[in-house]
Amino acid sequence: MAITAILYAVFGITVYLMIINLLRHFNIWGGLVNWIERNRIIGFFTYVGVGYTAILFYYWEKPFHYLNSILVTTSNIYQQEEKMIILPTPLKTIEKYLNELRLNVQESKIAVQNAEQRKNDMIAYLAHDLKTPLTFIIGYLSLLNDTPNMPMEQREKYVNISIEKAKRLEKMINEFFDITCYNLQQIELEKETIDLYYMLVQLSDEFYPLLSAHGNTIKLLADEELNVYADPVRLARVFNNILKNAISYSYPNTEIKVNSKKEQGHIIIRFQNQGKTIPPQKLEALFDKFFRLDESRASNTGGTGLGLAIAKNIVELHGGKISAESQNETTTFIVSLPIIGI
Repeated sequence: MAITAILYAVFGITVYLMIINLLRHFNIWGGLVNWIERNRIIGFFTYVGVGYTAILFYYWEKPFHYLNSILVTTSNIYQQEEKMIILPTPLKTIEKYLNELRLNVQESKIAVQNAEQRKNDMIAYLAHDLKTPLTFIIGYLSLLNDTPNMPMEQREKYVNISIEKAKRLEKMINEFFDITCYNLQQIELEKETIDLYYMLVQLSDEFYPLLSAHGNTIKLLADEELNVYADPVRLARVFNNILKNAISYSYPNTEIKVNSKKEQGHIIIRFQNQGKTIPPQKLEALFDKFFRLDESRASNTGGTGLGLAIAKNIVELHGGKISAESQNETTTFIVSLPIIGI
């Protein structure tokens, strides 16, 4: 732009001198020549001002146009439109960046909407699940209060039902409190070296009554020398929740396999049961809060839909991962824990 301005000034001076010399040479328009000579400074600055304004407009018109395109496009990024951003060829780098930004904004919006939906679902599920046992408790207590002459045997029956429902309610509130604490990272793990084989044997023994009721058995295939550095109480809760789930959804009279071993710097524990194949879309949601494979079954067995979500949070607090696979009527839960501090 500077070179253009200099050339423009030189061109103007050259043309001015040529015209004046020609007019003088042919001795014409003498009065006009004298007037031009007297006002040459004003004329020069007028010429330069108009010319430089035109030059500036020419050189800055495109950048202003580009800038306006960018501003308009940027303002549209936060709209719900899914159209690709298209800018002039010199702005292809910016176009690529803005399209990436647009996708990130859309993904963030979807994530916020999903989080809000999950929160609303959680509140709805919690309200529903709390209401059911409360309705029973209030109903039976009202019946006991309104019927003072009720036979003792019937009274004891209703009292026992009320206590059972109250315990169910307490369990739900405790689990909801736990999942909230895990989400807020307010849990401090008390880690120590654990004999993993002994822990799995102990859990198998504790589940014997529940296994017997379903006709199931546990086959433990674990390395007896395997230790893990973890919080024993919370790790036991992970295995407890997974085993409960495996028993609840196993076919009667089938075997549940539990095995553990070291693999590539991690300790892998697998829980495998025979049951209905879980569809892929449900498999992805297994560890979501309040998710239940079978609503009617869950309500009968007392499931809150929080057990696997809590298990996932505990495993992740240990720096591990938990996942599930299901095919050919075989479902496998896989817990991977890092070998640290052993």
